[in-house]
Amino acid sequence: MQESRLFKIVYHLLDKGQATAPELAEKFEVSVRTIYRDVDALSDAGIPVYTESGRNGGIRLLHNFVLDKAVLSEEEKQEILTALQSTGFTKNSSDSQTLQKLSAIFQLRSENWLEVDFSRWGNKGTDNEKFELLKSAVMQQKCVKITYANSCGTIRERIVHPLKLSYKSMAWYLKAYCTDKQDYRIFKLTRIMDLEVLPNSFPKNTFPKFDEIPNSTYNTIVLRFPQNMAYRVFDEFDKTQVSQKDNGDFIVSVQMPEDEWLIGYLLSFGTQADIIEPAYLKDIVAEQAKKIYEKYKS
Repeated sequence: MQESRLFKIVYHLLDKGQATAPELAEKFEVSVRTIYRDVDALSDAGIPVYTESGRNGGIRLLHNFVLDKAVLSEEEKQEILTALQSTGFTKNSSDSQTLQKLSAIFQLRSENWLEVDFSRWGNKGTDNEKFELLKSAVMQQKCVKITYANSCGTIRERIVHPLKLSYKSMAWYLKAYCTDKQDYRIFKLTRIMDLEVLPNSFPKNTFPKFDEIPNSTYNTIVLRFPQNMAYRVFDEFDKTQVSQKDNGDFIVSVQMPEDEWLIGYLLSFGTQADIIEPAYLKDIVAEQAKKIYEKYKS
């Protein structure tokens, strides 16, 4: 436990430049006395950490200090290699070279046990290329011009400041600031039809913490599925949201936003899903199904 905290203290100082003992004590949930003992332990281990008193004083590392491999435990080294391996799905050569170099420095073999590919079947890697371009834009703080299809079916160009790539509910999203809307937005990567990384940069910013889908209402949706839909039920829902009846039927209770997407999603199950709650959704889905029938019956 102490070794892990010592590494985190060094990392924090490398990242922030300095910190006071009370700040570190609060961050790592230990006493100020423990922090000072940790500083002594780091110094004894050869880490050039020192304290300065006075108004602008605090705990610092010697200027130009570089984190030595000895500070990392074997488990932490392997976690770093695994993290790099998990992003190697884009086939980026620099990622591969970094992985090889760190494997040599750590004197550990990077077991190739993990393969991640988020491209759709038959996509031939263009989704991966899109991810790589956006990753680079996020890290370099470069503006991006995207052609995006929103949930209403409108396709148009936007200029965005890409802030973070996020994986949620079996899909990748881009969290960004939209210059057109002058507000923060979330874009689904599969709906980004084209993108271009622009030469102009944007100031460093942080995506705010608010509801993932602004201005939408989440309600409890209860559905019933026959036993032969087990593959789809557990593809779509967490086991904590699923119960099974004596006759084999699955009952799913899940919080979902009530919008146009939900109606299309329910229709995607065809006749294999029964809406239990809320009852009024049955009429809405039935009306939409009727429109689909009228469109294709001739």
